Amino acid sequence: MTRAPAGAPRLTTGASFVPEPHLLDSPRGRDWPRPPLAPLPPRDDPPSHADVVVVGAGPAGLAVASALWHHGVRDVVLLDRGGRACGRFFARTDLLGQHVLRSPYEHHPGVEGFRDCELLDFARLHWGRLTPTERREVRMAQAGHRSVVPVDVFEAYCEHLVTTHGVAERICRAVVREVLPADDQVVVHTDRGTVTARHVVLCPGEERVLAPSSWWDGGAAPPGVTYWDEPVARDARRQVVVGAGLTAAHLVTGALEAGREVHWVIRAPGEHYQCADVNAKFFRPEGRARIGGVPWADRLELFARYRRASIMFEFRPALERAEAGGRLVVHRGEDVTRIAAGPGGTVELRLAGGRRVAGDTAALALGTKPEIGLGLLPASAVGERDGWPELDERTLAYTHAPRVSVVGAAAGMVLGPAARNIDGHRVATARVAHAVAGSLRREGSSVDAPPRSEVKAGV
Repeated sequence: MTRAPAGAPRLTTGASFVPEPHLLDSPRGRDWPRPPLAPLPPRDDPPSHADVVVVGAGPAGLAVASALWHHGVRDVVLLDRGGRACGRFFARTDLLGQHVLRSPYEHHPGVEGFRDCELLDFARLHWGRLTPTERREVRMAQAGHRSVVPVDVFEAYCEHLVTTHGVAERICRAVVREVLPADDQVVVHTDRGTVTARHVVLCPGEERVLAPSSWWDGGAAPPGVTYWDEPVARDARRQVVVGAGLTAAHLVTGALEAGREVHWVIRAPGEHYQCADVNAKFFRPEGRARIGGVPWADRLELFARYRRASIMFEFRPALERAEAGGRLVVHRGEDVTRIAAGPGGTVELRLAGGRRVAGDTAALALGTKPEIGLGLLPASAVGERDGWPELDERTLAYTHAPRVSVVGAAAGMVLGPAARNIDGHRVATARVAHAVAGSLRREGSSVDAPPRSEVKAGV
């Protein structure tokens, strides 16, 4: 029998790919060749008028700006609280110590249907900077298999998009306070002034799910309790992590690497290891079709049945070794009933089964929820229903505010679970950019006509 070469991925029955854990060890912070034009610093003075305002400059905002560029829409301004494209995205991954993305090489904010350098091409162009393991991942991606992308490869690619699509000079550092749609315009109020636009695209991303108020009677969390996107005290010797998903796995792994004793509270009966939070078929057109056009109750049922917190396969061997060695204690099927300050500056968690777990710090990774526009748009414009906005399924514009569109997790009830993924951003962007550019042309705005061969209708 022929043996597989050392370091090769293991294959189980059928075509299931079980990746090796060393994929998680990709470098971070490598130097990458910069595009010819250096990115400009963000502006602090938003213009008073623009054809399109994009709220948020994360991966979704970058996708929208790049797609509008291809459609010839140049009068675009991106309003972002940090003023840096994808800045919050990478700050969060670095805070978690995350070195690779769950998304494969096909999932990137590049523009589909245009002659751009896509993420896989970008990695191949910089072959000499990849590790042997990463090169194998690229080969697997070329063969149509699942692949894992290093964070710094993705960051370099995003910087490439920023420069080549003229995004940097359109970003303004500003906090958006209010978006007021009207029949012929949209007024955007920020902490640095007001911008009047013909169209607005909301790309606000997702916010963390907060702990139930009953855990500590509401208000501020007890000392020593943090959420996943907040720093943890470096001198902690015993850490409690609450959560069942990939973020929790990163927190647990980081705590173990720091030499801490870790208690992991999983409120579900057990942890799930798989490629994504949802079945991969929802990332394909036929999967998205299962959501669009079906009755509302059926969509909710599909979300409830198929979306669940999961952890990348790569984590499993290391976490199982840590548990077997006693460095990691896992409390499965244990809901939290109370979190309070304990003796000696510790944090104490009371579990539903009666046990108490104490640590120097407790990190909560309870998931994220989509920002659907409430708080920015009038409630009547959002049309909130079961936590989702009412959208035009063809253009992803708000039904009651057609000059405002959304890209990101908020489009989940139209595109399905893939909407919150980077690849889903690209699908949503194709619809939004096509609709916005067409509207601007009909209204007589100065939109540069792209070459006929590069125009692509919404997907």
